[in-house]
Amino acid sequence: MTYQIKEMSWTEFDRRRKETDMVIVPTGAVEIYGPHLPMGSDGFAAMGISEMVAQRTGALIAPMLDLAESSALLAYPGTLTVTQEFYLQYLDLLMKNLVGYGFQKFLFISGHAANVAPIGYMARKYQLDHGIQWAQVDWWRFAALHGEDIFQAKGRMAHGHASECDTSVLLYFRPDLVHMEEATCVTPDEGYYDYPDIMRFTPMDLKSPNATVGDATLGTAEKGEQIAKRCVERIVSFIQEKWNTQ
Repeated sequence: MTYQIKEMSWTEFDRRRKETDMVIVPTGAVEIYGPHLPMGSDGFAAMGISEMVAQRTGALIAPMLDLAESSALLAYPGTLTVTQEFYLQYLDLLMKNLVGYGFQKFLFISGHAANVAPIGYMARKYQLDHGIQWAQVDWWRFAALHGEDIFQAKGRMAHGHASECDTSVLLYFRPDLVHMEEATCVTPDEGYYDYPDIMRFTPMDLKSPNATVGDATLGTAEKGEQIAKRCVERIVSFIQEKWNTQ
């Protein structure tokens, strides 16, 4: 049985939207992700988690927001980026449609860090104007919070861009798109990460020769399965406790 709205006929959707008022909105990006991972990694991870949560809760899954504001990752060929203004307009129209079909609980699974702020802004707007309930999971940061004992490396060597965690999750969800023979270990200059309390921007090509930050060679499907299942348990616990959804 599918949980993705775009895979349903309109009659199936009409029936199933009356069985739940919860919708999951996965968001990703298309950007450089090391030489071994697909550029859609953020979205593949977000959709994989969304599917697991939907199977546990019965929620429906909105169409993936594939593109994002990814200008920070234009250092190498492949990144596709849209403006923040376009992203907000698209999200606004999607949510307007979903609210119109009766959805009142919105769970955003955000696979790309730059999506978090605009989603938070628009979700707050719909909360105030339409009374929705919402929650957002900033996927890669969420995984870092809950996977300290799962990954062999620590800090950004495990959770940097296209590193151990990212590689493990993609090996679990989309092993057909991962090329481990191309995986590398890139230890970034710590000078780019000092003063973490002061925000600044360092282009990817200064931090890495191939868009990997950390040790991708340590990734395994087993670690990906462990972190995915642990994080889904946490998300489902929140839904059951806070939204009274079984």
